[in-house]
Amino acid sequence: MTTDPGTALVTGASRGLGAAIARALARDGLSVALNFFHDRTAAEKLRLEIAESGGRAELFQADVTHEAEARDLHDRVTATFGGVDVLVLNATGPQPLIPVEELHWRDMLDQLEFFVKSPLLLAQAVIPGMKQRGHGRIVHIGSEVVELGAPYSSAYVAAKGAQLGLTRSWARELGEHGITVNLVAPGWIPTERHDGVPDEEKAAYAAGVPAGHLGVAGDVAEAVAFLASRRAAFVTGQKLAVNGGNTLT
Repeated sequence: MTTDPGTALVTGASRGLGAAIARALARDGLSVALNFFHDRTAAEKLRLEIAESGGRAELFQADVTHEAEARDLHDRVTATFGGVDVLVLNATGPQPLIPVEELHWRDMLDQLEFFVKSPLLLAQAVIPGMKQRGHGRIVHIGSEVVELGAPYSSAYVAAKGAQLGLTRSWARELGEHGITVNLVAPGWIPTERHDGVPDEEKAAYAAGVPAGHLGVAGDVAEAVAFLASRRAAFVTGQKLAVNGGNTLT
């Protein structure tokens, strides 16, 4: 095997957890394909930050829930970097709070698009190359809500549960090819998308966390960086909770 860390494709990488993950992977020597959908300005700022730190990153705009765009994204990343060694499935969308009596099937499908369809499309694109090289890392970004059963979020919880199912099944299927598949399940990690959340609400959540405080995006990024590395070669099919012990049973 080559000692080159290779290339990582991080979906939803323009901000929040995705941006932190991209920084950590670039720091570890991987070339990083920064996928984004809307916020080109933030993605370009991140690309420049990585470049100024001595890393390599390029921008790739795509809606990763769309079949043709997902295929084209993989083709463009491969043309630029020569293949995808690490796939980080981080892209997400709105997560509205909806009482079960008002929930429509479309609400379910909206969540499944991000957490089942998109992972499937991208995994199908990268797996042939990973098999050929005898090495690959697929890392899903899940959530603690699967254990907590967050109320008014049943569509989101169901889709995140399905994502964990993909992780376990794919790990068994792909292990013999040198491909590991794992899931990092963060707790509530406030990022830019939570700027409007009152401090009192953050404090109330933190009070129930055994660690006694909220996590930061870098906590999740370091877990992903480990699972993406050769140090985690014998770790597959696992859910790694990064939540300060919030789902201890």
